[in-house]
Amino acid sequence: LFRLVARNITYDFYRKELERNWDTIGSVFVEERRGFQKMLDGGIQKLKRIQKIGAEEAFYLYQSFGLPYETIKAVGREKAKDLKREDFDEEFKKHQEISRAGQEKKFGGHGLILDTGEVKAGNQEEFQKALKLHTTTHLLQRALREVLGNEVHQMGSDVTAERTRFDFSFPRKLTKEEIEKVEKLINEKIEEDLSVNFVELPKAEAEKSGALFFFKEKYPEKVKVYFFGKDLKSAWSKEFCGGPHVMHTGEIGKVKIAKEEAVSAGVRRIRAVLAE
Repeated sequence: LFRLVARNITYDFYRKELERNWDTIGSVFVEERRGFQKMLDGGIQKLKRIQKIGAEEAFYLYQSFGLPYETIKAVGREKAKDLKREDFDEEFKKHQEISRAGQEKKFGGHGLILDTGEVKAGNQEEFQKALKLHTTTHLLQRALREVLGNEVHQMGSDVTAERTRFDFSFPRKLTKEEIEKVEKLINEKIEEDLSVNFVELPKAEAEKSGALFFFKEKYPEKVKVYFFGKDLKSAWSKEFCGGPHVMHTGEIGKVKIAKEEAVSAGVRRIRAVLAE
């Protein structure tokens, strides 16, 4: 199936990536499907124990077990007869607003918006910390690929003034030695005080330069490529990004990897902080 999909993709980069990694993709798909099915089964069992299903109960089943509205109505039958789509959507909207308010309270309204390059911070001190940690995320991805191999790809990221959180594709838990190597490599590049610059290029040309980019992101036809080093060709790290960043890696100080954990099958997460 994956080979068939790969052959029918016209975009050369993605086709080659699928062909090279189709065994890994297939195994991750199987594990994800198994995990999702287990979660759905648990949700249906929980649904059967609820006496009456209104919008609040339906949203709980959706949020906790992934049960869609249509499944809740079909399985719930008589217990869900008074549940209406508009009430469910309203409950969903309410929880989105609660979640958004909670994030702003937790992080003081700051965080990194990668698609616009805007850094939100409560004050100048927080802004500078977020700037350093955003730059650290570039170093982290490059270090992971150097230590673990080019099968590592970004699966998501989030930066605050307290930490950077980076999700990446990898099939197993990292060893203590691998984590230490990644952390050491990041700090070596910080000590080298590499200059941080960017160039604006047409997207196709930027891709040919070897710059990394987040496959889930929709980029404009002209993109910024940030690179760490003397020039784009010889740069140690280069990625599509809106910025902003520090001007030299030496400004970061020192970085410590605080945690490494699983997010889902085939996806790991690293949290890194600025060392005191």
